[in-house]
Amino acid sequence: MSAQEDPNDVEIELVTEQEVPDLLPVMPLKNFVLFPQMVAPLVVTTDESKKLVTDLSTRTPHFITALQRKEEIDETNLTTDDIYRVGCVARLLKTLKFPDGSTHVLVEGLSRCELKDLLTDEAYPTAYYQMVEDAEDKTLETEALVRSASEQFQQLVTMSPNLPDELAVAIYNMGTPTQLSDLIATNLPIPLEVRQNLLAENHPARRLKTLMEYLNREYQILKLGNKIENKVHETFTKTQREIFLREQLKTIQDELGQNDPLSNEILELEKKLDEAKLPKEAREAATKELERLKAVPSASPEHGVIRTYLEVMAALPWSKSTEDNLDILAAQKILDKDHYGLEKVKDRILEYLSVLKLKSDMKGPILCLAGPPGVGKTSLGKSVARALGREFIRMSLGGMHDEAEIRGHRRTYIGAMPGRIIESLRRCGTNNPVIMLDEIDKVGADFRGDPASALLEVLDPEQNATFQDHYLDVQFDLSKVLFITTANMLDTIPGPLRDRMEVIRISGYTLQEKYQIARRYLVPKALREHGLKRGQAKFDKAALENIIGGYTAEAGVRNLERQIANICRKVARGFAEGKTRPVAVTAGKLKDFLGPVKIDKDVAENQAMPGVVTGLAWTPYGGDILFIEAMCMPGKGNLILTGSLGDVMKESARAALSYLSANAATFKIDQEVFAKSDIHIHVPAGATPKDGPSAGVAIALAILSILTEQAIRPDLAMTGEISLRGRVLPIGGLKEKVLAASRAGIKHIMLPEKNKIDLDEIPAEIKKKLTFKTVKTIDQALRYALKLSEGSTK
Repeated sequence: MSAQEDPNDVEIELVTEQEVPDLLPVMPLKNFVLFPQMVAPLVVTTDESKKLVTDLSTRTPHFITALQRKEEIDETNLTTDDIYRVGCVARLLKTLKFPDGSTHVLVEGLSRCELKDLLTDEAYPTAYYQMVEDAEDKTLETEALVRSASEQFQQLVTMSPNLPDELAVAIYNMGTPTQLSDLIATNLPIPLEVRQNLLAENHPARRLKTLMEYLNREYQILKLGNKIENKVHETFTKTQREIFLREQLKTIQDELGQNDPLSNEILELEKKLDEAKLPKEAREAATKELERLKAVPSASPEHGVIRTYLEVMAALPWSKSTEDNLDILAAQKILDKDHYGLEKVKDRILEYLSVLKLKSDMKGPILCLAGPPGVGKTSLGKSVARALGREFIRMSLGGMHDEAEIRGHRRTYIGAMPGRIIESLRRCGTNNPVIMLDEIDKVGADFRGDPASALLEVLDPEQNATFQDHYLDVQFDLSKVLFITTANMLDTIPGPLRDRMEVIRISGYTLQEKYQIARRYLVPKALREHGLKRGQAKFDKAALENIIGGYTAEAGVRNLERQIANICRKVARGFAEGKTRPVAVTAGKLKDFLGPVKIDKDVAENQAMPGVVTGLAWTPYGGDILFIEAMCMPGKGNLILTGSLGDVMKESARAALSYLSANAATFKIDQEVFAKSDIHIHVPAGATPKDGPSAGVAIALAILSILTEQAIRPDLAMTGEISLRGRVLPIGGLKEKVLAASRAGIKHIMLPEKNKIDLDEIPAEIKKKLTFKTVKTIDQALRYALKLSEGSTK
C-alpha cells in the first residue's frame, strides 16, 4: 500500500458510518503514516489489500493503518514484529478501480490506536486494538507552544507556494493541542521515522516541541530561498536562468550541510595532506593555499593552479621511506652477480652499506662513475639500488640547458611545474631512492640559466637537506637520497661541482674480463632478446675471444654486445626459415656471420720506419694508440704541424724541437740541420681533433728518429709530457692507455717515473704481457728507445 498525492475526481462509492468493532482489518503502509483528522489518497496494489478494500465496501468501513518497519516484506509473511505497534484507526471514504488493475481509495484518520494481537489466518491481517487517548495538558507551557506553533505555521503558509491559504484559517481556528499538532504534522515535510514517533506520542506538548524544530528548519529554508530569489531577480534574464538555479541549489546544500562536488574535492585534498605528514614549514604553506582554494571560485584560472600545487604537495613522499637491505653479504652477492670485475666500485658501495648499518642517519655520498662508454656505469646504478632494496630513478642530463629542469618553475608562470628531481621523487613514492644523474659532463648553459650551478645544491651533502624547489617554495630534504652520477670525462665538469663528488674511475676491461662478461651476461641476454633458447646457439671460447680482438676495439662492451646480437639475428633467421639443428658459433664461422676481421691488433709486426713512433692517447671513449710521423726536408728551419692538433699538442712539438736543437751534440746531430731543414710532424686520422701534453716524449723521439735515420720499434709505445729543462712530467689516464696498448699488441711501454704508482691499478694479467720502463728525463727516454730499437735489430 502506498500514498497518492491527489485523488482522481471520478464517481466513487461513499461508505456510511458504522460502529467501530473490536477486531479490525490491518492495512500495512510502506512509506506513509496516517494521522487522525487527516484525509489522504492511497493506492492499493497487493491482492491482500484489494480484498480488504472489497470487504470494507460490503461490511464495516473501519480499518487500521500501520507503518511497516521494512518496505521489502510481503504482506503474506507479515508478523507482529514487522509493523509498528501504534497505528491509526481509519475510515474508508471512497474507492475507485482503474483499468490497469490498481485500486485508489480515499481514507480519513480517526484516532490513534495500539495493536494488541495481530492475526494472519484470513486473506489479510486483522488485529485487536485499544484506542490511545491524548494526555490532558492545560499548562501555560502548552498554551505557549500552541500559540507559537500556530503563528509559525501561518507564516509558512504565506511563504510556501505548496501550502493552500485555507490552512492558515484552519490553524487559526484550531485551539486544542491535539488537533493542532496532528494537522501540522500532516502538512509539514518530516522524515518518515519522525512521523511515526509523532503518531506514537500521546502527549500533545511533546509533539509540539518536536514540530517546532522542523517548523524553524522549514522557515529558514523558505526564507533563504526567498532571499536568493530576490537577490538574483534584480539582474535575472533568460540566459542567467541556469546559473541562478545552480547557485540556488549550492546555497541550499551549504545551509543543509550537504557538500557539493567542489567541497568533496577540497575535503579529499585536505585528507591527503594530512596523510602525507608534511613538515611544519610545508604544512603551513599547504594550509595557507588550501584556505585560498576555498575562497577562489572554481571558474577562476587560479583555482586550477592552486589545486595542482596542493596535489603535488600531497603526493610527495615527505615521510615515506623504503627500508634498506643492510645485509652486507647479500648485497655483495647481488653486485657480483650483476657485474663482473669493477672491484673498486663494489667495495665503495659495500663500505657505504656498512657505515649506514652502523649510523642510520648518515648523509648519502655523491658518487661519480667516470669512464668511457659501455663499461657499465648506468647499469651499476641499477645494481646498487637492487642491493640496497631502494627505488631506482635514472635522469639523463645530456644537453640540459634550462636551470628550471633542476629547480622547477616559479608558480607565477603559466604551465609551471616542479623540477625533475622533485617530480622523480613524486613518481617513485619514497624519499630515499637511488637517483642516477647520467652524463653530468654534458650539461650546458645558456640564457635560461646554468643547470650545473643548480646541481651544486642538489649534490652537496651539507646543503641538500634544505633543497628548495622554485615550484614548491618550501624546503625538501634530499639528504636521504643516494645520488650516483656518470661522466665520460671530468674536464668539462665545473670545478665546484666536481669537488662535491667522489670520483670513481672505471677505465675499461681486459680481454679476459670482456670474455667473462660476454659469456655470463651478453650472450644469455642476446639469446633471450632474440627469442632463442640456450641450446639453439652455442658460442665457444675461441669465437668470443676473436670477436673481442678482431671486431671490437673499445674500452667497454657495447660494440661487443652489438656483434653478438648481429650473430643472434642471423641464427634466428635460420630457425625462422625452418632450420632445426643447433648452431655452433666457432672462430672459423665468424667470417660468415660478421664478415672479415675489422681490427688489426698485431701492430708489433708492422715494418719499422725512421720517423714513425707509437704514442698513447686518452679519449672520453677509452684509451687509444697514436701514430706520430716526422719528415725532414730542405727548408729554412720551419716546423710544420698537421693532423688537427690542438694548441697544447703544438706547444709540445715546439718544446721537443727546441730541446733537440739545444742538445744536438748530445745526440750527434749536425746543428745546421735545424737551420737548413723544415721538419713536418703529422698525426694520422687528420679529421679527428687531438690535443693534450702527453705526446711530448713521442714527438721528441719521432724528430730524433728522422734526424738520425734510426727506426723505432713499432711494439714500443710511450707517453709523457716534456719540459724545456729536459724533465718528463706525469700524465693522466694511464690505465686506459695501457689497456689500449695491450689490445693493439704493444709489448713495451715507456712512461714517466711519477706514474709508477699508477701501475698498481693495472690488472695482473696485463702486466705479464708488457714490459714497463719509467723515465725521469727526456735524455733518458730517448736513449732507452734508441737502445731498445738497436737491440731488436741485432
